[in-house]
Formats: sequence, structure tokens, C-alpha cells
Amino acid sequence: MLNPKQRLLTVEEYLEGETFSDVRHEYINGRIYAMVGATTNHNRISRNAVRRIENHLEGKLCETFVSDMKVKIKNNFFYPDVLVDCSGELDGKGNFTETPTLIIEVLSDSTQTYDRKGKFDAYREMSSLEEYVLVEQNFICIYIFRRNQNWHGEIYSKGEKVHLESIDLTLPIEELYSNVKFEEMETTQED
Repeated sequence: MLNPKQRLLTVEEYLEGETFSDVRHEYINGRIYAMVGATTNHNRISRNAVRRIENHLEGKLCETFVSDMKVKIKNNFFYPDVLVDCSGELDGKGNFTETPTLIIEVLSDSTQTYDRKGKFDAYREMSSLEEYVLVEQNFICIYIFRRNQNWHGEIYSKGEKVHLESIDLTLPIEELYSNVKFEEMETTQED
């Protein structure tokens, strides 16, 4: 995280710094925030989502991106875990999009409060965004928020099918949790 006594960075300084940095940073109101490393389960869930979405979207205009593609909202930049852009406007040179259709965040203990509030508030400002999906990594539970439902959430749990309206994909929730290893916490959450 940027020392509060240091000056604020410009967007240009941030983008140039990200080009050479070994650590990814989100950029919010002139300050940078280092992204923490993801757990094995976090990576498994992200990988499962990308694989199923890409297979579904093959041959279509929409493109799927993982955690190295930034989302630009005004002059702020975020790194979602998974995003789908259906604009058809992305060239091969850019490293951010302003037109995501679907954003998926895998929740972690350290970021879930921000993913649920701060990022969600920012993401809703994008007119292209149709769905925002939060995926728990410690137990089977997915929250889906849709623009066409005034961003009211729906909760999906074990045994249910998840429908991503923005890309017209329906799949059993367990497919997103394939190979995910849970601790004792899962039993507590399900009962």
C-alpha cells in the first residue's frame, strides 16, 4: 500500500509502474494497493469459471479474461478475478477494459468486505456491466447481482444450478467448485 505521506500518483504513473511491477496493484483515487496472493482454492475456482465460460463462449464475440486484465472505472483501476467483455472493441495492445459484461470475484477473508461494498459500488457505475458474481471459497455459495434486477442479490448453494444471464450459461454450482478442498468450515456453513 502507498504510504499516506507520499504524493498521489497520476494514472499515467500508475500504468507505467504496473508495466514493470512484479506485484499487481489496484489504483483508487491516486493511491495504489498491492494485490495479495490467492489461495489454491481461489485459483481452482477462478480456473473452473474461466474454463466453463470460455467453452460456452467459443465462437462468440465475448472474451474471457483472468486476473491480469484491469477494469477501468473513471480514473480507478481494479483487477477482478474473472471478467467477460462482449463489446468486441478490445484491441490486442490494451491491458484494461471499460466495458465488461460480467465480473466474478472469488471472496477471500482479506478482501471480501471490499468486494461486497467498495468494488461493487464502483462496478455498478459501468453501464456495460450486467452481472456481478461473488463466489465463496471456504464453502459452496455464490451470490449473483444483476442490473436488470436493480442489483438485488440471488444466493445459490450446493445442489443448485447457477444461471449467468449475461452470457446465457447455466451450470451446476459444483462445476465451479471442482477439485476445491474444504476444511471443517463447510459442514458448519451447510447445516
